[in-house]
Amino acid sequence: MATFLLERTVPLPLPEAWRRLTDWPRHGEVVPLTRVTVTTPPPTREGTRFVARSGVGPLAFDDPMEVTVWQPPTEDTPGRCRLDKRGRIVRGWAEIEVRPGPGGRTRVLWREELRVGLLPGPFDRALERGSVVVFGRAANRLLRRP
Repeated sequence: MATFLLERTVPLPLPEAWRRLTDWPRHGEVVPLTRVTVTTPPPTREGTRFVARSGVGPLAFDDPMEVTVWQPPTEDTPGRCRLDKRGRIVRGWAEIEVRPGPGGRTRVLWREELRVGLLPGPFDRALERGSVVVFGRAANRLLRRP
């Protein structure tokens, strides 16, 4: 099991940082070799489901997720979203939180716990390091672009 925490402070209002981080199809644009398909009707809420398909050809796999907590922010109150990963290969959860930061900025916390069924325990540290790089870049790209 790999567990990591990403923290960012960005010059965006809470609702805008939230909007950018919870636009699920955009995650597919910023995570290499990944496409995200939302499988339930909008808007996003508890119970929303989507699938991130990662890889190439026969080496691709699905990472189905469900929103189990959906608490959008207001201008002054934090927002929190929890995704439960329910795939055969990838299990675990992710939490995205936005809260007021210093100087009118927004503080972003992205916590994740991953279990990859095909990888034995000794690979957890490498999975954790790789995840920090991949998801850190994804978060940066999501927060930079409207």
